[in-house]
Amino acid sequence: LQVDLWQPSSPIHIVEGAVADVRVPQNTTRSLLPFLQQANIQYTILISDLQQAIENQTAGRSHRSRRSLPGYNYEVYHSLEEIEDWMHYLNRTYSDLVHMFSLGKSYEGRPLYVLKLGKRSRPYKKAVWIDCGIHAREWIGPAFCQWFVKEALQTYQTDPDMRKMLTQLYFYIMPVFNVDGYHFSWTNDRFWRKTRSKNMRFHCHGVDANRNWKVKWCDEGASLHPCDDTYCGPFPESEPEVKAVAHFLRKHRKQIKAYLSFHAYAQMLLYPYSYKYATIPNFNCVESAAYNAVNALQSAYGVRYRYGPASSTLYVSSGSSMDWAYKNGIPYAFAFELRDTGHFGFLLPEMLIKPTCTETMLAVKNITLHLLKKCH
Repeated sequence: LQVDLWQPSSPIHIVEGAVADVRVPQNTTRSLLPFLQQANIQYTILISDLQQAIENQTAGRSHRSRRSLPGYNYEVYHSLEEIEDWMHYLNRTYSDLVHMFSLGKSYEGRPLYVLKLGKRSRPYKKAVWIDCGIHAREWIGPAFCQWFVKEALQTYQTDPDMRKMLTQLYFYIMPVFNVDGYHFSWTNDRFWRKTRSKNMRFHCHGVDANRNWKVKWCDEGASLHPCDDTYCGPFPESEPEVKAVAHFLRKHRKQIKAYLSFHAYAQMLLYPYSYKYATIPNFNCVESAAYNAVNALQSAYGVRYRYGPASSTLYVSSGSSMDWAYKNGIPYAFAFELRDTGHFGFLLPEMLIKPTCTETMLAVKNITLHLLKKCH
């Protein structure tokens, strides 16, 4: 639970024994600490100067060093404009393996770009959908999507597993799902989560794009209040971004066999259901895929991921993209919660991009190869 102590959008209830991350204005820190001590509330200062940590990620490097496309730096976070330039560059440079297209427009009119990655070896191939950045502030997600594409293109000739994956499958990769929110997290509010659609009645912006899907919409784990971070929206698929992706997935549901969505943070690999405590019909296949994936991930740096149904492993939430994908006939649906477990949270330092992406790559390859083995 993250709380902005100085501007809560609605009443905050923190149950006894729970852990809460609290962002506190610098000028109130001195008065807050004695209060916490007096109230016998245990606390740990995780980031002493949050503003400085934010500025370290968004400033201090020339545009040129970040955007030089042949030498694109995958170990820094990139703005939306930089990511889109990178996508255009790959589309021009790797036309045999990459095809870029747009699913439509965001609320603020930005294109919703997707990269189709794979060898055009035969007319029909099964496919894997990968999206990142459904929540704007989770910057490690888009960083991983870019890393995945880089690894695929660089190792296609030398890695038999990657060659098999790109020969037998297509990958639809959406590096930034929530383009408006992601842009806003760079320019206005680093901790912005939602889309940027307007609610005239409450003068609040945005909907949680991972509560806006038509599967048990706006039930437990979602909010009806437009100012809340988990606001489900006025109706399912109210957000043009969600509507566009849902339309594409519905259209290609016979082809797409796996749905992978990348979030942060918690170090978990989740599968359906999110909205209820129940066992999915193909539990054995999905469970074994998750087990093998987290073991592969751990082999890189010893980082342990918890895995299991989202409802019991993380929390109950309704209207999620993963549940929707599974309910719409995509048999392998997973949501990754990448590093870390709370110390840096959404402000994962850039020095951790490479190890996070390297270990996650092992998990994704493992899931993909598991899919090709046709576990039933």
